[in-house]
Amino acid sequence: MSVAPARGYDPIAVSSESTVVAEYVHDPSRADAYQSESALEKEVIRLLEGQAYDYLPITSEAELVANLRMQLEKVNTMTFSDAEWEQFYTTKIAGANDGIIEKTVRVQEDHVQILRRDDGSTKNIALVDKTNIHNNRLQVINQYEIGRGEGDTGEGGAKYANRYDVTVLVNGLPMVHIELKRRGVDIREAFNQINRYQRDSFWVGSGLFEYVQLFVISNGTLTKYYSNSTRNRHLAEQKKFGGAGKGRKTSNSFEFTSWWADANNQPITELTAFVKTFFAKHSLLNILTKYCVLTADRDLLVMRPYQI
Repeated sequence: MSVAPARGYDPIAVSSESTVVAEYVHDPSRADAYQSESALEKEVIRLLEGQAYDYLPITSEAELVANLRMQLEKVNTMTFSDAEWEQFYTTKIAGANDGIIEKTVRVQEDHVQILRRDDGSTKNIALVDKTNIHNNRLQVINQYEIGRGEGDTGEGGAKYANRYDVTVLVNGLPMVHIELKRRGVDIREAFNQINRYQRDSFWVGSGLFEYVQLFVISNGTLTKYYSNSTRNRHLAEQKKFGGAGKGRKTSNSFEFTSWWADANNQPITELTAFVKTFFAKHSLLNILTKYCVLTADRDLLVMRPYQI
């Protein structure tokens, strides 16, 4: 009897704890398979749908919020009244004074929030189920649009119109954002694009995109990932030290983005292989719930494969 060869994406063990593949075998035939940003985007969505992510044609905040309510109801097996949802959303999810740090702490440490019900009773509402990770619901959206001036309440609306490439929702909250550039373009351009989003539009409206914990950047051939603190601290330090032109490197610059890898620490750089492994449900949910760590300074660190 012949023995079938191991596939390039076989996990170390078939269990909820499996997070990295045993061995990645590079497929050179994929190198030029998807050229344009549009084609890369379609391929990412196709692969995620093939891994049981639900695709949603959401492009506005109203749709995003309505879906968030629905997903939290499903995860927590309950139903909000309109009044309950209004107070929970405005105080526990989208507080007016909350920024990236507060929302990151909420995901990582305070993921169970208390709802005061109409009858005066209270109920714990999990934004993320960290006990049973497969109870969490994964969805994917693309081309989410922020219009110029959107979110303006008198001052400071979005400075520029933006459309985000691909975003993964966990229980309705944007948690992972993927920014793509066509093959041949330096992936630093995707890193810089995300910087511009943070500056110009992630905070717009209810600021739900400030819940993004991880970013993935790719040009199809090269793919890297990093935490929201990498991007946020990088911007703060650029401002503090007079911009990127000073040549100052910090622990939050592009140089500290990470490669995904197999158990032999062989980098998985090609986008298709990255999506099949990093975005496998058990992998992504374990990374978000177990392998992201908040420092004393409230920086979010995501472990690298060899640390996992």
